Amino acid sequence: MKKSEDEWKKTLRPEEFLVLRKKGTEPPFTGKYVHQTAEGTYVCAGCGNLLFSSDTKFDSGSGWPSFFTPVASDAVVLKPDRSLGMNRTEVLCARCGGHLGHMFDDGPTPTGQRYCMNSVSLRFLKKEKV
Repeated sequence: MKKSEDEWKKTLRPEEFLVLRKKGTEPPFTGKYVHQTAEGTYVCAGCGNLLFSSDTKFDSGSGWPSFFTPVASDAVVLKPDRSLGMNRTEVLCARCGGHLGHMFDDGPTPTGQRYCMNSVSLRFLKKEKV
């Protein structure tokens, strides 16, 4: 999914643009999904790509919504990130390339991974009650 910077600016709110397109980070414990416990799915705020299920969300204590695995291995792209003098793994939306957050190897079983995401990079779709 290719869009120009101006096209992204027109379709995203300023805080979404800063994180998704400029690799910003929201302050810890400020995101609307940090304490979210409802059942549903999380999609990319930039393009609607399905990313995470509430079934894999956990409270990491980090201040950002955390998941132990994406919905599918091809939902996200992992990229080495050595910015700010750190050695991390950046998580990008596989469809639009938007910055979602970072993945760390200190998560719970079964994966041992913690996908530490910015709430502003996500939209939550609540599960419909039957």
